[in-house]
Amino acid sequence: MQLLNVILQSGFGGEGGLQSLIFLALIIVVFWLFFIRPQTKKNKELKKFRENLEKGQKIVTIGGIHGKVVSVDDNTVTIEVEDQNRLKMDKAAISNEYKEEAGVSQRQ
Repeated sequence: MQLLNVILQSGFGGEGGLQSLIFLALIIVVFWLFFIRPQTKKNKELKKFRENLEKGQKIVTIGGIHGKVVSVDDNTVTIEVEDQNRLKMDKAAISNEYKEEAGVSQRQ
């Protein structure tokens, strides 16, 4: 709230206005660098991972279910879980790949 008051009181004319505009632009750049850009990159990697799912790949769903991909369709994936039960789910429900050697799931 104080930042808004400072900007409004200084006006946009003269040196005070220029400093306010530079400060506001700097804040926007920092938000883009630290919040928007990394999230966009992460979303692109996740989309690419989901598009390249293959039969036999071990995955983890958003709900935490571990399974092995049995078949892949356009928008759905069938996974095999414990005791050879099969679940059909949307590709959007896949969160990452499971790496057994590390013992934890890791995002590609």
